[in-house]
Amino acid sequence: MKNSTLEATAPTPGDGTAEAGDANWLRTLNPNEKRTLAASFSGYAVDAFDYYTLPLVTPILLSLWGMSKTEVGLIGTATLVASALGGWAAGILADRYGRVRILQLTILVFAIFTFACGLAQTPGQLLVARTLQGLGFGGEWAVGSVLIAEMIRPAYRGKAVGLVQSSWAVGWGAAVLVSMALFSFLPPEVSWRVMFLLGLLPALLIVFIRRSISDPEIYVQTRAAVARGERSGNFLAIFKPGVLGTTVLASLLFTGMQGGYYAIGVWLPTFLKNERHLTVLGSGGYQFMFIVGAFVGYLCGAYLSDRLGRRRAFILFAIGAGLLVYAYTLLPITDGLMLLLGFPLGFFMSGIFSGAGAFLAELFPNELRGSGQGFCYNFGRGIGATFPALVGVLSDRMHLPLGTAIGICAAVAYAIVVVVALCLPETRGRDLRQN
Repeated sequence: MKNSTLEATAPTPGDGTAEAGDANWLRTLNPNEKRTLAASFSGYAVDAFDYYTLPLVTPILLSLWGMSKTEVGLIGTATLVASALGGWAAGILADRYGRVRILQLTILVFAIFTFACGLAQTPGQLLVARTLQGLGFGGEWAVGSVLIAEMIRPAYRGKAVGLVQSSWAVGWGAAVLVSMALFSFLPPEVSWRVMFLLGLLPALLIVFIRRSISDPEIYVQTRAAVARGERSGNFLAIFKPGVLGTTVLASLLFTGMQGGYYAIGVWLPTFLKNERHLTVLGSGGYQFMFIVGAFVGYLCGAYLSDRLGRRRAFILFAIGAGLLVYAYTLLPITDGLMLLLGFPLGFFMSGIFSGAGAFLAELFPNELRGSGQGFCYNFGRGIGATFPALVGVLSDRMHLPLGTAIGICAAVAYAIVVVVALCLPETRGRDLRQN
């Protein structure tokens, strides 16, 4: 039974969809909403910086340590599998102990173990440190996206979550800039370590979060209802009849999204350097076209998610990403055309995630939101994590060009997204007080 204090009242002007197209929506947010948005944006940006450190240093490790593509793919996959477990665990803990407290914990974990990667002396040590880093990496998104979805009013939820998603491109771009500087001025055996050691800096964000952010009122009321026995607090309820179908379909949806994304993202720097024979500085230009496209895609995807609905936006971006990755990796195009195609590829491949946090938050009831969102997104991440390893295996064992292996894996992933999106309900504008 739902607590009466959680029942929705008549929609207020700030909650309605009429304001969804307001270009000045950021100005209408209250101070607590703005602080939450800033904290989540910053946390996800540094999350991206830490994540992309490994793909950017991969060409150096292939040379210095003589690692195979399969070994590199295994490290990438282990990171993502760990992030899947960390994301689900963080979601469960966030439902029990609070969004803000667990958000701080996840940031601390991924900062410490990113730093530890820079101290690794062997591929095995790097594998262990990177896997432990993944626990915090997965948890940060799971908790941060729930926090934003519950804090921001329904009319702006898609835009707010999409804006936070856009910080991934900001962190990615910062990682590329830093790597270009380090690789240009430091010897390879030092530069890759410095990249990882810088990962400790995000821990400073915890101080801001601790002083400025509090748990959303929806969460506080829901925990009170659970304590009174009016709602179930058992995280396994996401597997019960009535909720199980949603859990399965949402998990498959995010398997496709993340499988396609990681098949490209993990291997892009190596593809540009080893198959397109671009220098570090030259490949940086191509990656920046991709990153700029990603940033614009996140923002446009946020608006389209609110305008067209979550499902239509997912399908649109999946089809666009599938077609672009085919052209980018499988067609005999010139370097000039590849540079231009980097923008739309980044746009579609990244923009598909803009509605992800809002969609998952709207699918699950309040008392299961962290658990459901954490499980589905990170189950998708865990299974999608096999795609980078599969790319490496196809390239090493079946002797396929790296670009061909990337294209095949990404195409399959985006086909999954289209099929599953058609099977899920539309949730745009849903009031979380009714969940």
